[in-house]
Amino acid sequence: MTSTSSAPKAPANWREYVAPFQQSDVRKSLWQIANSIIPYFVLWYLMYRSLEVSYWLTLLLAFPAAGFAMRMFIIFHDAGHGSFFKSQKANNWIGRLTGVFLFTPYQSWKHSHAIHHATSGDLDRRGVGDVWTLTYEEYQKLPFWQRMGYRVYRNPIVIFLIGPTIDFVVLQRFPYPKAEDRERASVRNTNLAILGMIIIMSFLMGGFQNYLLVQLPIIAIASSFGVWLFYVQHQYENVYWERHENWDYATAALYGSSFYKLPKILQWFTGNIGYHHIHHLSPRIPNYELESCHNSNEMFQKVEPLTLWTSLKSLNVRLWDEDHHKMIGYHRDEQPAEAPVPATAASPTGTD
Repeated sequence: MTSTSSAPKAPANWREYVAPFQQSDVRKSLWQIANSIIPYFVLWYLMYRSLEVSYWLTLLLAFPAAGFAMRMFIIFHDAGHGSFFKSQKANNWIGRLTGVFLFTPYQSWKHSHAIHHATSGDLDRRGVGDVWTLTYEEYQKLPFWQRMGYRVYRNPIVIFLIGPTIDFVVLQRFPYPKAEDRERASVRNTNLAILGMIIIMSFLMGGFQNYLLVQLPIIAIASSFGVWLFYVQHQYENVYWERHENWDYATAALYGSSFYKLPKILQWFTGNIGYHHIHHLSPRIPNYELESCHNSNEMFQKVEPLTLWTSLKSLNVRLWDEDHHKMIGYHRDEQPAEAPVPATAASPTGTD
């Protein structure tokens, strides 16, 4: 089936709007390292010492520690895009280092995430670095057991509570089946570094159990919130999906990636990643310049924001309805869709 999205077409000169914000600032980057990674390890140490007082206190401290872990992931993320430092060597260095603390192999993640950026919103190129998404017609054609598997995967308890911890602790320890040697080496080397870290920390903390009591809650909380962020960035009712022949990179970025307008404290802990429409339009923009870029041009501000309240509606979206050009639940409105305004396709020239 060929569909044509009703999303407004991104202007051809959008590159002029993002260009002034694509340069990293070493002072801002170093300051972000200081105010993200140092507090993370301070809280990590306090969690360890709190084991002598009460494990409830340990769990309480895990929440701010997870917040700083998310900020560390944004550093890791920007390094993968080559936007955190001007030097690619510096980006790779900080990416590999933070990847060990985040239980995420840098090179392997960088590769799959680049594919995600290059294919986001393209119905004919789904499956790498994204949330498993089926069209309504595809779902209807599945046998019963596969539909149940999809429903289990999409269940909020699985996708936001159980799955994220399994992903970061277990699944990230294995390369993708078709991974190249560089990605496989990234997984192997990260696993060895994590193993060394666990052995050393377990020795210093008086046993593996103490290490696990501190590390596991941080991973569970940070990964759950992180997966929710990633989910709501591309899973909402009026998101952009299009068949490849009509797919447009800039339009997919602006209307297939949400503007998640968070309270300032959450915006800070999530490294401005709520400005995801800007990030997908130009991954070369460092996280600390995303808000400035958004505020610089009316085109960006016309993107309808999601709030904490309105984003909860995304819990109900399950399938892409090609006839009505929106995400729906497992059942759709059979009323005929309004004729959309055709959007002219354009070839992307840079999907880093």
